[in-house]
Amino acid sequence: MIPDLTLLHAPSVYDFRRKTILYGPVSDLIPPTPAFEMYPVGFTSITEYLERASYRVRIVNLAVRMLNDKKFDVEAMIKRLRSPVFGIDLHWLVHCNGAIEIARLVKKCHPEAKVVMGGFSASYYYRELLAYPEIDYVLRGDSTEEPFRQLMDCIMNNRVPEAVPNLVWRDSQGRMMENPFSHIPTDLSNVTVNHYGSIIRSVIRHRDLASCIPFKNWLQYPITAVLTCRGCTENCAICGGSASAFQQFYNRQKAVFRSPESVAQDVKQIGRFSNGPIFILGDIRQAGDDYAYELLHLLQKNGAKNQLILEIFSPATKDFLRQMSLCSPDFCLEISPESHDPEVRRIAGRNFSNHELEQTISDTLDVGCKRLDVFFMIGLPKQTPQSVMDTIDYCDFLLDRFKGDKRLSLFIAPLSPFLDPGSLGFEQPERYGYHILFRTLEEHRQALITPSWKYSLNYETEWMTRQQIVDTSYEAILRLNRLKAKYGVISKELAKVGEQRILAASEMVHRIDDILARGNYQEELSRLKAEVDKINLFPVSEKTQLELPLGLIKLKPWRALWSWATGKR
Repeated sequence: MIPDLTLLHAPSVYDFRRKTILYGPVSDLIPPTPAFEMYPVGFTSITEYLERASYRVRIVNLAVRMLNDKKFDVEAMIKRLRSPVFGIDLHWLVHCNGAIEIARLVKKCHPEAKVVMGGFSASYYYRELLAYPEIDYVLRGDSTEEPFRQLMDCIMNNRVPEAVPNLVWRDSQGRMMENPFSHIPTDLSNVTVNHYGSIIRSVIRHRDLASCIPFKNWLQYPITAVLTCRGCTENCAICGGSASAFQQFYNRQKAVFRSPESVAQDVKQIGRFSNGPIFILGDIRQAGDDYAYELLHLLQKNGAKNQLILEIFSPATKDFLRQMSLCSPDFCLEISPESHDPEVRRIAGRNFSNHELEQTISDTLDVGCKRLDVFFMIGLPKQTPQSVMDTIDYCDFLLDRFKGDKRLSLFIAPLSPFLDPGSLGFEQPERYGYHILFRTLEEHRQALITPSWKYSLNYETEWMTRQQIVDTSYEAILRLNRLKAKYGVISKELAKVGEQRILAASEMVHRIDDILARGNYQEELSRLKAEVDKINLFPVSEKTQLELPLGLIKLKPWRALWSWATGKR
């Protein structure tokens, strides 16, 4: 059955299997690999919405296929695909190299097909994207389900898409046309209604589970996510999804929230096919305490069986944390104070004291959470190399205060590979002390294929050069790894693996620098590829720590099929 629309997800760098690139700790704290193979949640909502409008949609995660099979031929796969329209996400800027290369392959193999791009980064760089002849349309904004449906109607019926909201396109004379950026829904009840069911139907229809897998090891660790809102109430300086970014670039003046009933229903539906943890995205208090308590009450009432991962943007009351434990006794909580220094934290957009943070840690452990993840960042305004080391000392203090409680998991990572376009730091660099090293889409695209992650960093700060960010990151991660071993938070074996990886990567950064300094470096870099790839593929101790223990049965495909066949949610 030929789909009307095929959604393609590209790796960060299309040629990652051939190029010599030391990726560094760019994806250590998220499930995907440095290929960033996890497609955005928008794929599932678009699939469901268009299928309700009688369009057949297929998802093909090219990045996962490339990771799982070294011999996987991307061009041959695209040639086999038959579809009048191909959609390619450019949500995170880290995909700008791969996304454009995949668009070129689609046009090479199917010159008559239409190529559509969307996502935050596509919305930000829509003018530059339309300069690439391979790209026919860009849909702007955070809610493109209905504009996409209207565009599909136009394409399938050979109509000019002049009335499709949020669309940027070229007319018959090759002129760029910008339709009104007017579709900003304030009611999300008509999207993400049964999106996981749509994915299951797609797998069955095309007999292709391998292409729908969200990330490389998902079958072994089937974590899923539930969307609570579009937009944000916070204004973190380093985030391209902040309130100011939404207002200025995605035309959303105010965050809009799904109903507590819809969120709770998603959790229930996921439980039908997976025993894996469910990440409820966003601080549910953004919509107000009444909303948050109602959602937690519904989750408790429904008897959520999956382990829930919740996040908070600021300290919470013990009563609120206790309610989390009632709805999910083995819940996991995440908070990102960014720095130990309240002044650095305040400028970054997290305005609370260490006392408030420590009280929340204490209360979270007291109410019985399974794990509490605390994330710190490197590359913030006013942050010096010494400040980063002081953050590690603060981690030592926390582990000592809470007696090495194994539920307290502390992490630190550099802001990489990019400071988000659209973020306050990127748009107002002088105010936040950033030096932006490249701004255009093409500059970012080329930066991704440099031999070391140091050269892909698109910023320095008044307090840290790129070299200092790299060196400080490795030193901080190494020291924190040793601290965790000291307090018994991680095993000696896991700590040893982490240390070997960090030391090898740090040494390799300097080796690559030396090669580049000598010039005529392509041959030397090629000889280094096997060693660099080994470092890139080294087990990441931080990922291991972030994975929650699962039972022997992780997925329940028979339940998923029954749910799909009967329509029961």
